[in-house]
Amino acid sequence: MRIISFVTQKGGSGKSTLASSIAAAAFETGERVFIIDMDPQQSLVQWSKTRNDKDIPVEAVGSDKLKKVLATLEKDGITLVLIDTPGAQSQATEAAMQNSDLCVIPARPNAFDLWSSETTRTVLKKIGTPYVFLLNQCPPAQQTGRIEEGAKALEAMGGLITPLISQRVDFQEATRHGLGVSEFAPSSPAADEIRKLWQSLKRRMAKTKTEKTSRKAA
Repeated sequence: MRIISFVTQKGGSGKSTLASSIAAAAFETGERVFIIDMDPQQSLVQWSKTRNDKDIPVEAVGSDKLKKVLATLEKDGITLVLIDTPGAQSQATEAAMQNSDLCVIPARPNAFDLWSSETTRTVLKKIGTPYVFLLNQCPPAQQTGRIEEGAKALEAMGGLITPLISQRVDFQEATRHGLGVSEFAPSSPAADEIRKLWQSLKRRMAKTKTEKTSRKAA
């Protein structure tokens, strides 16, 4: 079982939207997916109610019960767990960081999000959990300079994952209907981005696992 958490010290970075669409994209490829919602706003719990389908279960879990829930999910044959966290440092965020195979730090290409990303990275480095940065909600193509600046800033911190995710209406509409974007608009650019992102995350987790095995052997 693999565990991915979406973490950042800044609200509004799109963690819940990313988690729901990645969950759907992973489910399409045969993963048994479970979403844990640790955000007090419980956006993904509401998404699940709107979805009205048990193919991708969502459960609100507190930090004190996270380990027990994860152990149960592994016994039940779940292959992928996605954890959504609050947009601030908290016990829930720290528990998710400590129990993940990979943490995704979403950031919009603006100064406030980039500063916040550095803070999140510092905490993750201290804990020792692998992480990647993701540029999310990128503006239209005519603002490529802003995107390039954001990408360079995150690359300088290390671990920027691709593709960058653009700001598209399809993401909001998919969420509103309780769907992932690859379900809502299967042939859209947004669906293509999210499917490619899921493949990138799988490769990154495989690489992390190999590196961990190599360190143990040494």
